[in-house]
Amino acid sequence: MKQARQLTPVKGFSKLSREAKTEWLISHYAKDPVKGHELLESYRHADPAVQRLHDEFIENTLTNYYLPFGIAPNFLIDGDLYALPMAIEESSVVAAASKAANFWLERGGFHTEIISTTKIGHVHFYWMGADPEVLRKKVADFVPAFEAATDRITANMRARGGGIISIQLVDKTELEKGYFQLAVKFDTRDSMGANFINSCLEAIAESLQQEMASAHDLSEQDRQVEVIMRILSNFTPECLVRASVSCPVDAIEEGSGIGNAAFAERFVRAVRIAEIEPYRAVTHNKGIMNGIDAVVIATGNDFRAVEACAHAYAARNGQYGSLTHAKIEDGVFHFWIDMPLSLGTVGGITSLHPMVKFALEILGQPSAEKLMRICAVAGLAQNFSALRSLVTTGIQKGHMKMHLLNILNQLEATDEEKARIVEYFKDKVVSHQAAVEIFCQIRGIHAEQLATRKH
Repeated sequence: MKQARQLTPVKGFSKLSREAKTEWLISHYAKDPVKGHELLESYRHADPAVQRLHDEFIENTLTNYYLPFGIAPNFLIDGDLYALPMAIEESSVVAAASKAANFWLERGGFHTEIISTTKIGHVHFYWMGADPEVLRKKVADFVPAFEAATDRITANMRARGGGIISIQLVDKTELEKGYFQLAVKFDTRDSMGANFINSCLEAIAESLQQEMASAHDLSEQDRQVEVIMRILSNFTPECLVRASVSCPVDAIEEGSGIGNAAFAERFVRAVRIAEIEPYRAVTHNKGIMNGIDAVVIATGNDFRAVEACAHAYAARNGQYGSLTHAKIEDGVFHFWIDMPLSLGTVGGITSLHPMVKFALEILGQPSAEKLMRICAVAGLAQNFSALRSLVTTGIQKGHMKMHLLNILNQLEATDEEKARIVEYFKDKVVSHQAAVEIFCQIRGIHAEQLATRKH
């Protein structure tokens, strides 16, 4: 029986030098200290200035973690041609996006519409007064004071056409006794705006407490406000973009042999299943996020916030469903997505991370609204390719061909062996077992020997 490692907590880790942190990690957790050191050092950037940037992005940085940075070309979006930068590890995503881009390039491309760019944050507080109407009137009276409290914070944003849009009291006492919110809506222009929003909310919360405490026309109890939190929400259903494609059913020319009309009908039904069946919808939307997250990561945005918002939006009607929709109307195939996306092209690491700067350069230094459009298109394209495969040949045929090199790398195949095996599978369906079998055949070994070598 393997003996458990005897470990003790480390104190003051963040104050250690990088070398000391590395030594502690390797000595306590690495199976092979020499290889551990070599691995961590090999992923550090050769340019000290660039590495210093990476070191300062987060705490306790030891090295860098690489993701492939790929390009999906030929995206015609609102009449302009784009090459989409995508940072992702999944093998088939860039290929699927590129395939969809080429398909719709010949059919008018992608069209987008910004529906709204409003973001929101809340001051969450408790008030135990007897009459909520008293609080409502006071909050309305306090709005000028809230605006004055945030004046210095919002000055630059207002100069760019953004700032605070509205401040409203929300009564949540039906859910929790005494629970209220100040719901504050914002326009943050080209910034994602998290720090800006949170700073405004903190100033408003302090102003609320001060104004209530000095409202001597209220009883002592009514003047008492307990602020619990002041924080932005990553659920931004009013920061919404629509991306769509359409073409006559006769012009689809899908090429799988099932016929244009049958393909279009199957496609619409596949989307309908995702609209009504949560088990399918989760996988369906995960595929959409493959495309969106890849561009979001490449452009230095917060993919965790984007993911959380997307899934909340997919469940906004009480049941989780598809983010995309499709229909056939008057002989025309329509496919679209309504996607909440809170993104930024200034602030954060957008002007710091060299690859993020390059990704934004590739996209023509887009505004936040333009990036919303691009990311929504990436999700729609990814979903189109996935559904196109699902309703015709099946998803595994294309996916496993893209995954083949991963399998061969796991087997430690040589370049010559890879070339022979890739050629072998040109007209065959790829599976893990089939790849292992042909590899063993070329090597002249049995599968049992391969298993022995691995262990």
